[in-house]
Amino acid sequence: MVKLRHFHVAESRSMRTLWLLNELGIPFEGVEMPWDLKHLRSPDYLAVNPLGRVPAIIDEDARPLFESLAITQVLCWKHSPDGLGRRPGHAEWPEWLQWLQFSETMAVHAACLVQQKFFIAPESQSSAVANLESRRLVKALEVIDRRLADREYLLEGGFSAADVAVGYSIHMGKLFFEPKGLVNVLDYYERLSARPAFQASLPAPSAAAEG
Repeated sequence: MVKLRHFHVAESRSMRTLWLLNELGIPFEGVEMPWDLKHLRSPDYLAVNPLGRVPAIIDEDARPLFESLAITQVLCWKHSPDGLGRRPGHAEWPEWLQWLQFSETMAVHAACLVQQKFFIAPESQSSAVANLESRRLVKALEVIDRRLADREYLLEGGFSAADVAVGYSIHMGKLFFEPKGLVNVLDYYERLSARPAFQASLPAPSAAAEG
C-alpha cells in the first residue's frame, strides 16, 4: 500500500522532490497538477499546502509537508540517512546542509527570471531586474564551478541529495542562459541529467510540448 503522496507541477520546484523520490526508489503516489490557480488554490489543496504552491507531500503519518528543502531532509533522514543524506554527527553533515541551502539561493534568482519572463505583463517587465538576477545567478554558479574543480560531486563522499537540490537549480537556470565558460558546472549538469532518476522526473514529451 502506497502511503506517500507527492503533489507536482511539471518543471516547477516540485521537480526537485520528484527527482529525490526517484533516486530513493521508494513507493509513492504522484499527483500531477496543472499550473493554474483553480487547482492550486482549491480548498482541498490548500488543506495540504496553505500557500497553494508545490511541492507538497503527505507522508506515511498523514502529515503534509510543503517546504522542498524540509521535505528533502525528512525523506533522507527516513530513507537514506547515510546515502543521499548525511545524518547529524557525520563529518559531511554541515557541508550537506550548506549546499542544500545554497541551492535555494540559486533557485531564488532563477525564480525571479521566471517571473519576469512568464508572469509579469510585457509592459511591466524590467530588463534591469532580469540582468541583475542573471548576474547574481552566474555568481552563484561560479561558486559551484570552483567547488567542482577537483571532484565529480559536491561532497567528497559522493552523490547526495545536495546534488539533487543544486542540480535542479542549475536545470532551472539553464532555461534562460547557458553558463558559458563554467566547464565544471556544465560537466556536472551533464552527469546529473544523465541519471535515470533525473530523466524520470522530466515532463513527458507531450506535456512539455503543450506546456
